[in-house]
Amino acid sequence: MTCSIEGLEKFDSPGKGRGLRVTKAFKTGELLFSCPAYSYVLSVKERGCYCEFCFSRKEGLARCGKCKKAFYCNVKCQRGDWPMHKLECSAMTAFRENWCPSEMSRLVARILAKKKMQKEKCASERILLIGDMQSHVDDVDNEIKEMHEGDIAGLHRFYSKHLELPDHKDLLTLFSQVACNGFTIEDDELSHMGTAIYPDVALINHSCLPSVIVTYNGTSAEVRAVQDMKPGDEVLISYIDLLYPTDDRNNRLRESYYFTCDCQECKSKSKDKAKLKVRKRSDPIEPEVISNMIRYARKTIRELKAFKRIKNILCIKIFHVVQIMFTCELLEMCEQSLEEMGAVFEDSNVYMLHMMYQAMGVCIHMQDANGAIRYGEKIVKPYSQLYPPYSLNVSSMYLKLGRLYMGVDRHSMGISAFKKALPIMEVAHGKNHYYLKELRKEMAEK
Repeated sequence: MTCSIEGLEKFDSPGKGRGLRVTKAFKTGELLFSCPAYSYVLSVKERGCYCEFCFSRKEGLARCGKCKKAFYCNVKCQRGDWPMHKLECSAMTAFRENWCPSEMSRLVARILAKKKMQKEKCASERILLIGDMQSHVDDVDNEIKEMHEGDIAGLHRFYSKHLELPDHKDLLTLFSQVACNGFTIEDDELSHMGTAIYPDVALINHSCLPSVIVTYNGTSAEVRAVQDMKPGDEVLISYIDLLYPTDDRNNRLRESYYFTCDCQECKSKSKDKAKLKVRKRSDPIEPEVISNMIRYARKTIRELKAFKRIKNILCIKIFHVVQIMFTCELLEMCEQSLEEMGAVFEDSNVYMLHMMYQAMGVCIHMQDANGAIRYGEKIVKPYSQLYPPYSLNVSSMYLKLGRLYMGVDRHSMGISAFKKALPIMEVAHGKNHYYLKELRKEMAEK
């Protein structure tokens, strides 16, 4: 097994620790490297839509004959997944509706199984071994530690029969490593498909002005340049959503990754004024009113996230009519906060955009296409101005809008939205990616 990736090298990044830099030039859209997952898991809610092994989306997937829960393209995929699926297959059958490990616990179980089977380092560890990933286990706050403790309890409950588990301290370290270094695999509209570990990709440091983007081809991660790079340039991705102002971004980085970003954008805060735009009035809004509304917006976003977490947990075991009640309440929360914030903030303010995006998602869930379109049309232009070039947040919004337009027979509007998504996706995913082929096919049919 080679111990390097052509055109890249590991180095000590000033102020950041280990990092990755290029040793040759890369053009915008060019692939730096592809990395297979060390281990991965399909989200439970996507079962039946995607193959558990290769993450292909297709009709007529074959069901596992024993547990009746996992689905595959064919026998080859089923056999390929068996070393991992067998950890869950009999347990799902035994526990039935009580089988409910977290996605984190499921991924850690697969990592442990892989480590036991592994005789040499694998293709995802060409420059960084999985055991050498940063954990920040000593920096974890009590709330996150409690979550890890719950995940460990789930691991013992659902996997101890088929898996030899390390001691508690080692498990805490592993869960911390996965929390800091795990990647969410998303589709072309940024919907969550699963979670994976890519040790070599985990070596890449953060910047709010990223030089590369990570996208997915099946279960493999692909790292592509989103700006021209010259030899010696550090490879930098964004760990977080870049829509928000500097203080919000750094709060998120400190909470989840235990550092503060000092990139040029964080130093200059050049986009913060546009991101926090307030309404123009003949009598200017007082600074104190603006500060209070920012606090209100942040508090509402936290409450909304907590509400959605509770909803997701409860909706597993409650009736459809109660799910509808939760969804309606979620939309009401969004609309109420938009009315409150709209007295001070412009529609292009990021907190307004956040709530509009949530409301759009609820409308899509409720199959209210016209409602979703109304929100989407308000979101897409500010997104294209506030996000960096070649942002998947922008292309996914154009895709959502395009498909919504198509669904209500506004075909020319749909094609126009698709055409705006296409150049972003060609850079981020590569021109020959499955998503691009499907999109071109979708456009040709209309």
